[in-house]
Amino acid sequence: MKKSPAKRRPPAKKKARLRAKNRAPGASAKGVDPKRVRAILAKLDQSYPHVTCALDHHSPFQLLIATILSAQCTDQRVNQVTRTLFQKYTSPEDFAYADPRELEADIRPTGFFRNKTKSIQGASKKIVEEFGKVVPRTMEQLLTLPGVARKTANVVLGTAFGIASGVVVDTHVLRLSARLDLSRNTDPKKIEQDLMKILPRERWILFSHQLIWHGRRVCQARKPRCPECNLERICYAKDKTI
Repeated sequence: MKKSPAKRRPPAKKKARLRAKNRAPGASAKGVDPKRVRAILAKLDQSYPHVTCALDHHSPFQLLIATILSAQCTDQRVNQVTRTLFQKYTSPEDFAYADPRELEADIRPTGFFRNKTKSIQGASKKIVEEFGKVVPRTMEQLLTLPGVARKTANVVLGTAFGIASGVVVDTHVLRLSARLDLSRNTDPKKIEQDLMKILPRERWILFSHQLIWHGRRVCQARKPRCPECNLERICYAKDKTI
């Protein structure tokens, strides 16, 4: 009986390339060196020592509504809308049982107003009917509210209650995490997990605010203002403008 020829083993270099190709994308070893991460945090502290959420609010519930409205909309526009919205609707009951068409008209400038109305009214009804008119203080409970995903829940927990349950990953945090090589993932949930591994828990809340402010003022999407950036020397993004 003729023996089948033995399979040739791929060279060591080829095996290494195959392993790298099949490995799930994640934060690079170079980008997440603890010394470099500490340097990034120090630079952010120099530029944004006391920043917080840019959404105007006077209660956890108002922050929840504002965060839902902020999807695909600027914080500035949301603040313009909520300035009168929160005077008209002063309680969870007001939002929960409002005329949907009237609420749609009131929030129309924020975009996607029909879906946002459904989310706002669904979340408000659940808060009124199941949570005693009080915004819940746990990630698990917040995620049961219509229109609330991890980003919104993290904003409410971190800003309203000072609870660090995760890291807010919005478009700015997503973009800057890639440019600073803190994560090579593209999915917000995976980016959040990467950041939670390399950041001290006591920095989770402030770090998000700092990166969001830095993304708006300096590290902008289309044309980052690298000459004005105090992180420039420790940043090796491919689209730097310097």
